[in-house]
Amino acid sequence: MTLLQAIILGIVQGLTEFIPISSTAHLVFASRLIGLYDGAPNQITATMAVIQLGTLAAVFIYFASDIWAISSAFVRDHWALLTRKRGMRFSGTDGIRPIWLSSESWLGWLIIIGSIPIGTVGLLFKDFIEGDGTKNLWVIATMLIVIAVLLLIAEKVGSQRKDIKHLGIWDAIVVGFAQVLALMPGASRSGSTIMGGLFAGQKRETAARFSFLMSIPAIGASGLLQLKEAVNILPPDSFVPLLGGTIAAAVVGYLSIWFLIAFLRKNSTMIFIVYRIVLGVVLLVLLWRGILSPHA
Repeated sequence: MTLLQAIILGIVQGLTEFIPISSTAHLVFASRLIGLYDGAPNQITATMAVIQLGTLAAVFIYFASDIWAISSAFVRDHWALLTRKRGMRFSGTDGIRPIWLSSESWLGWLIIIGSIPIGTVGLLFKDFIEGDGTKNLWVIATMLIVIAVLLLIAEKVGSQRKDIKHLGIWDAIVVGFAQVLALMPGASRSGSTIMGGLFAGQKRETAARFSFLMSIPAIGASGLLQLKEAVNILPPDSFVPLLGGTIAAAVVGYLSIWFLIAFLRKNSTMIFIVYRIVLGVVLLVLLWRGILSPHA
């Protein structure tokens, strides 16, 4: 892998990780176009997962104050419980969270709860996820369309009334199981989780913010696990280019987060829905006509 190839992948990763159009789909396309590793699925998966750490860095930088508030409140509230400075009882006002938890530490628990489904399924089907089947363009094209339709339904039926402070267990469960869909190529982690948030009644901006915070455990675990394995999987001369690609993903990913949150304050996800459907249909036609091969 050259530095230019890595930077191209980093830019694609940064653009598509947070925009709900599927980073995996576009990274698979990009890896084919630049001839990365001659289509070796395990090496491509390792490269994609490591470059994802750049977008994880973007989340940490963009949400630094939120992450600090959640982490410090989480430690403070649980220390107070352990030292019996607070009793464990639920709020008598909204019933959403235990009264001994601040809204910040409660959000921390929701992120943990919402991350359990993808962590469990990801470990159980790790070999399949890293294999050639998840790079199949038939699957990618189909999932592009399926999630687009589900996102369209969520836009129509979701009440879009919840702010981040109104989230509860139900939100974590719905978004958490929606995030499992992201293990399917073409689904999009952000697309799936924003869809889940809309179905749970969240405002678009709230769904995006919760989606990005939920990405921290998912992307972090995937990237760090693959980083360990990449040492044995990837050629030794690929790690300097990978660093360049990761930095590119961080810079572009930060800009993508800023753009999407600002965009969803005033707009729906319709433009992304249309893009996904058009791309999915074009891919299916090209595959049906034999112009594209489903595998690299």
